[in-house]
Amino acid sequence: MDWDFSRELAKHGPASTDTPVSPAGARAYCQRVAKSRPENFTVASVLLPRPLLPHFYAVYAWCRWADDLADETGPAAVNLLAWWRDELLAMYEGDPRHPVTVALRETVGRFAIPPDPFLALLAAFEQDQRVKAYATFDDLLGYCRNSANPVGHLVLMLFQCFTPDRAALADEVCTGLQLANFWQDVSRDLEIGRVYLPEEDRRRFGYPDADLWARRFTPAFRDLIWFEVDRTRGFFERGKALLPTLPRAVRVDVDLFVRGGEAVLHAIEARRYDVLTARPAVPKWQKLGLVLRAILGA
Repeated sequence: MDWDFSRELAKHGPASTDTPVSPAGARAYCQRVAKSRPENFTVASVLLPRPLLPHFYAVYAWCRWADDLADETGPAAVNLLAWWRDELLAMYEGDPRHPVTVALRETVGRFAIPPDPFLALLAAFEQDQRVKAYATFDDLLGYCRNSANPVGHLVLMLFQCFTPDRAALADEVCTGLQLANFWQDVSRDLEIGRVYLPEEDRRRFGYPDADLWARRFTPAFRDLIWFEVDRTRGFFERGKALLPTLPRAVRVDVDLFVRGGEAVLHAIEARRYDVLTARPAVPKWQKLGLVLRAILGA
């Protein structure tokens, strides 16, 4: 399935006149959505227990639709995200209409998943429409609480091992992953007018806005990114305490997430913190090694 979101939106969006699909058709649709970007899901799907795959497909497809509504629809994003919230709430009220929510209804029912993590993710997507920069690191952490941490809660719920203590440690991992992605994507985010490097940190290291928008790699910028990378590593170190508390099936996946986040930080370091002239990337061979180490170490 080649993913063409404009086509999907025309077919399954608010103007759609299609009748709701069957549960089997909805599950097949979510699987196609998940596999339309194999780089995002292939590794995880290999490691997941097969009975859980349809449920992870449903959650992924819901997140994918929310993400594309936020990033691919321009000025219409705010209204379309409100429509997606309505679709979610209709599902919880027993009236799923979209192929994704038809499949997701079975998942949230089986695993007793409340609407909260989905609503938090939507709040983050909506915040991206309004907020383009962050004054303080605490402000950025507030964004991560909605944009990243709910994903960890959903994973724990799907593996039926959610507890408040585990959720708190999962928050460390998920926030670390989000921050690592921010530092990796500084240049890419500038292209769409977003700055996740906190203003207070830029001022602390004497890196002016003019240099940032001009993508000038200076000693001040290098020191700034070193600081952010070092601080982010602490989230992964604290989050590792989650691993020994988990059943093996989920421990392998979470261990892989941690190793993947740390690999992004290493890639940034390997470029001597220059994330302005090129995006640091983890080579495919290294990703395979991470998978093997996660499996053998679990």
